[in-house]
Amino acid sequence: MNRTTRDRDEEGRARNARPRDGLGRPLPHGAEGVARQPEGVVRTPDETLREAQRLLDAGMPFHAHEVFEDAWKSGPEAERDLWQGLAQLAVGLTHAARGNREGGARLLRRGADRLTSAREGPGGEEPGHESAYGIDVGGLAAWARELADRVEAIGVEVDAAAEAPRLRRTGA
Repeated sequence: MNRTTRDRDEEGRARNARPRDGLGRPLPHGAEGVARQPEGVVRTPDETLREAQRLLDAGMPFHAHEVFEDAWKSGPEAERDLWQGLAQLAVGLTHAARGNREGGARLLRRGADRLTSAREGPGGEEPGHESAYGIDVGGLAAWARELADRVEAIGVEVDAAAEAPRLRRTGA
């Protein structure tokens, strides 16, 4: 029996070396793909938001999700819901752009709920992430829920760049 070996990193975790398109979908070996986001990059919140916005504006929400994932893994525990919620919005947009209407809508709503809970904090107090980083949490949650409703209603792929949300309030 001829088994193909899986791509593995130095720690033995499975990796897929296949090139990917702008929405993170694997392409055939040897195809021209989009550069992947490096993993484990520690950025300031401002750097995270700038890089994620650049990727969203370029129609690359899958890559933006990876930037948010780095933030939740390297940031303080108190900010985990904030960064995970943003990552879920990006993945939801990714699925919607791929034509996965159910998965896209579900993740968009899950991200909106997580952002809302991050804004309220435990016990309902304001933890200050929204104002400290200029993130428009309320606007993002409303955007995600509205897009989820549209994705379910129309059932076709959306243009990720055209649907890209603004992460920060104007002037932030």
